[in-house]
Amino acid sequence: MNLTRQEIGALNELCRQCRRDVLTVLHEKQSGHPGGSLSVCEILVTLLMKRMRVDTARPGWAGRDRLVLSKGHAAPMLYRVLAERGFFPKDELHTLRDFGSRLQGHPCMRHTPGVDLSSGPLGMGLSAALGLALGLRLDGSDARVYAVLGDGELDEGAVWEACMSGAKFKADNLCMIVDLNGVQLDGPVEQVMPQGDLREKFSAFGWHCVECDGHDVAALCGAYEQAEAVKGRPTVILAHTVKGKGVSFMENKNTWHGKAVDDESYAAAMRELEGVS
Repeated sequence: MNLTRQEIGALNELCRQCRRDVLTVLHEKQSGHPGGSLSVCEILVTLLMKRMRVDTARPGWAGRDRLVLSKGHAAPMLYRVLAERGFFPKDELHTLRDFGSRLQGHPCMRHTPGVDLSSGPLGMGLSAALGLALGLRLDGSDARVYAVLGDGELDEGAVWEACMSGAKFKADNLCMIVDLNGVQLDGPVEQVMPQGDLREKFSAFGWHCVECDGHDVAALCGAYEQAEAVKGRPTVILAHTVKGKGVSFMENKNTWHGKAVDDESYAAAMRELEGVS
């Protein structure tokens, strides 16, 4: 997919607005996960706005592509992009984590339109996404499954079991995107649990591996296109991102993994994102 300059500009502007809106809601609620929501922004925007085949009038349409946000704590950004796509009104974003809201702290497929799998416990999403992909293949469907994981989540052994199974069953309708921001809850990934050369590791597990700048919308769209062209094995996209992207004092800081956005931080973030305090 070759994006025009105008399309790239529009997507970048949408990402900037999504970051502003997510931080606004997190500030209102004084809870949630800002760091990982900001890093995954371009990944979710390009998937839902440019790549995935969905029908907002029929969220359960059998022919749709599926999205599994395995790093479920980034739900605020998922909700913002789902609202942009038209699954529910944008005003509903202000009900995040409210009692009875469809927008809970982690995605729930039973209540939220556009959510294909409930998630939260890290390490489980890829296995479920593989099951979805194999089921679609049995049904003769050409739909694809996209699973978005965090790099800290790769510490979970279940991820690697799913990688082995995905290669064994030649699940070429499955694409995993790793939000490779290098920071998890307790600190830098390489300090908590060094992961080595992930490209070599995934390749050794039998996956086709693509690396790109996870904040470059054109590069992401190109990576999705390359993944769809691969036959006989699943694809993993190592999307290099920045935790807290767009807000300098949040960037690369594990302290902003799940920290509430106070008044002063909110005002400073809005200034950086060219908004108002």
